Amino acid sequence: MIYLKTDDELVFLRESGQIVAKALGEVAAFIKPGITTKYLDQIAEEFIRSCGAVPSFLNYNGFPASLCISLNDVVVHGIPTKEQVLKEGDIVSVDCGALKNGFHGDSAYTFRVGDVSKEVEALLRTTKESLYQGIAQSQEGKRVGDIGFAVQEYCQRRGYTVVREMVGHGVGRNLHEDPEVPNTGKRGSGAQLKAGMVIAIEPMINMGSRNIVMERDGWTVRTADRKPSAHFEHTIAIRKNSGAEILTSFDYIQQVLGDRFI
Repeated sequence: MIYLKTDDELVFLRESGQIVAKALGEVAAFIKPGITTKYLDQIAEEFIRSCGAVPSFLNYNGFPASLCISLNDVVVHGIPTKEQVLKEGDIVSVDCGALKNGFHGDSAYTFRVGDVSKEVEALLRTTKESLYQGIAQSQEGKRVGDIGFAVQEYCQRRGYTVVREMVGHGVGRNLHEDPEVPNTGKRGSGAQLKAGMVIAIEPMINMGSRNIVMERDGWTVRTADRKPSAHFEHTIAIRKNSGAEILTSFDYIQQVLGDRFI
């Protein structure tokens, strides 16, 4: 069942979304060679709790951390550890969620660690741009398939592949609600978008094959060919007669990264 949010509930969703956005900004300041992914996780958890919120991901179906941190060929759901150290040339997807006042926020950004190849930078740029292509289709009366089609078309035309098995989702009192929001689709298909719907759009785009594999930990999802993957995500609200409102933000990341912001 798709739950339409009231204006009062959107206030809480917006607050949770901004906490997530600021947490990603806090993490951005520490992304550099030599930093462990566990340290980044601690920074985010401390910040989220300082805002009177709790990390959405921690203990969610047994997930052991506050952030999903996915390096290079890891698509999503990487588990931060003390042993995992960022290196020059890595890319790292940081997925963050926060729960406050009974409502979740959810957002992800893929960062460069130092300098990366032009090919990898192009993957990141295209994936981020495809997110906004999907958001542009998020209007009352359109359908979920319009979002997926926009993301898929944008990325495939540039030579990339789209992960099919992992999708976006509704967001509200539960971290994952209906409807599912695939990054592929046919125009005019799927659930109709209505004012009050809140969804997370999150393209997961691969440089090589679209195929993925699950690691033995039951969480970590990698590309089957071990080529890089990028992931960007916003939580948005469908608004009446005015398109989508982005409830999260990359502005705080941009403030930290400056001219290194993609």
